[in-house]
Amino acid sequence: MKLTVIGSGYVGLVAGACFAESGNQVICMDVDEKKIDDLKKGIIPIYEPGLEGLVERNYKLDRLRFTTVMKEAVQESDILFIAVGTPPDEDGSADLTHVLSVAKAIGQNMNAYKIVVNKSTVPVGTADRVRDAIAAETELPFDVVSNPEFLKEGAAIDDFMYPDRVVIGTSNPKVGETMKELYGPFVRTGNPILVMDERSAEVTKYAANSLLATKISFINEIANLCDIVGADVENVRRGIGSDKRIGHSFIFPGMGYGGSCFPKDVKAIIHTARKHGYGMKVLEAVETVNEEQKLVLMPKIEKHFGGNLKGVTLALWGLSFKPRTDDMREAPSISLIKALHGKGAKLQAHDPAALHEAKRLKLDALVKLHENNYEALHGADALVVVTEWLDYREPDFNRIRAALKTPVIFDGRNIYNPGKIRDLGFTYYGIGRPGK
Repeated sequence: MKLTVIGSGYVGLVAGACFAESGNQVICMDVDEKKIDDLKKGIIPIYEPGLEGLVERNYKLDRLRFTTVMKEAVQESDILFIAVGTPPDEDGSADLTHVLSVAKAIGQNMNAYKIVVNKSTVPVGTADRVRDAIAAETELPFDVVSNPEFLKEGAAIDDFMYPDRVVIGTSNPKVGETMKELYGPFVRTGNPILVMDERSAEVTKYAANSLLATKISFINEIANLCDIVGADVENVRRGIGSDKRIGHSFIFPGMGYGGSCFPKDVKAIIHTARKHGYGMKVLEAVETVNEEQKLVLMPKIEKHFGGNLKGVTLALWGLSFKPRTDDMREAPSISLIKALHGKGAKLQAHDPAALHEAKRLKLDALVKLHENNYEALHGADALVVVTEWLDYREPDFNRIRAALKTPVIFDGRNIYNPGKIRDLGFTYYGIGRPGK
């Protein structure tokens, strides 16, 4: 099939490369000339394992090409994916400026029937607004489809190539069959392609992310309770996760969620409900718990150092909101760095992928950034694990102890065994783990 993906950011580039990998002819279009020039040179604008090789291979095979020309992108393809950003407004609503601008441009450049697919995460009713925006510019026939993405940063290629499900929102059965044919190569193991109306598809995306965010905030509250009563959240987690109705996924306690999806999508669905006169009390609580959880280590750190962090040097391992990505949007590390710096602590940090992003956010004014995780330890009074990168899971603890002024670890992701760490001579603080 001939496809165009408009927007070559995270979702758009992954979708374009994966569609090309299955044999389609794909155009990735973006208004950012530098980004398109870089992509033609093999320079990938985002950190995502496996993406660079996928783009390079399909570009060389002429199945994937890049352009900044909207007319070319629209007229040379039959199916047009809109994959531009929908950043949150101050009130929590999704900003549809870019989506509707693309819809207008599609209408202005159409030369034949097109299937226009919303791949961006958009609130309920956006398919109707996109349809209206296109119709205002053309009398040619077209259909609008809602096709939400369910990609995890750090595992996006596998998520796209082997999806748990594909959600297609369309009221046109013929279009539904075309979309099922397009996604057929990715669901050969039998995972479902779910065809539904557009509004149900739009709600499905927000509902999925909101439920996952709820599980995270729930287990974090349980971990905080364990801290108070002296229970071990790891035992509790295994106990509840064994229930098939609950499962083990997303019940790992830590410092809260971040990234480009969960915070934005929870805010957006709360805002949508409020517009219709309904208050989503559970999700409002989820959001509150998550914001507080980003600073869950602060009282532990302050108490250990006698309530005064002036002159205390802390080494932070991890800056991205999760492993296998350089994304720092809504990252707990930002909240923690600002809070620690505000209390007078000196900070030095490492991250395998996000150092450039930390510099872009000007965090290097608050924390000294190191290319090597062990270098970040030298002269520090304690290690604070912020992101559960694989690089940090089995470190040289003798080297850590030798580099620190005092052998103290604050484990913000519970990646270490408390008993083992204490046997090695460290003072250990986890989240929801008994004792020091």
